[in-house]
Amino acid sequence: MTATAVPRQPRGRPREFDPDLAVRRAMHAFWSGGYHGTSLPDLLRATRLSRGSLYTAFGDKRGLFLHALDRYIDESLARVDTELDPARGAVAGLKVFLAGYVDRASGTRGKRGCLVVATAMELAGQDTEVERRIRRFFRALENRLADAFARARAEGHLADGVDPADAARALLGLVEGLRVIAKTGVDRAVWQATADALLGRFTT
Repeated sequence: MTATAVPRQPRGRPREFDPDLAVRRAMHAFWSGGYHGTSLPDLLRATRLSRGSLYTAFGDKRGLFLHALDRYIDESLARVDTELDPARGAVAGLKVFLAGYVDRASGTRGKRGCLVVATAMELAGQDTEVERRIRRFFRALENRLADAFARARAEGHLADGVDPADAARALLGLVEGLRVIAKTGVDRAVWQATADALLGRFTT
């Protein structure tokens, strides 16, 4: 899934920082402040890099942001793969997936929001490379959900007349819309009930 590999350490003088750790710290800085709201001094403080080290390793602020966005996307999809693990059973996996989204949309975590959703609203119409990554993430998530609904059908737990692809798009719209609404605060119990009700329309 990752499109931007973390820079390899060149031969010669040892690098004095961990690129993976720098990307993770930058990811959290961008997640909290957004792309435009996170300045170069903010990134230097967050990553604990000098200006020269940052530019040598990542090119510029945008280059570091692409690394950070890729890291966030990879970790998000890895978490979804764990939640939708076929060993759980399809419907059980979908319930775990929805509960995870509701949990991440609750409290202070919900107010922080989702880096992908925030980036889509901030940059998708301005940066084609960022837009491509966001589109690819949503497509990957939709495909995973469609696969889970297809497994539910194979297991005899998909409601009559339900198309796995249609159900996947409905769930995708719910969970990503929830991440936006969560910025204003959400009632966890209400949204868990909403998620359960929607899943109940598609499964038996």
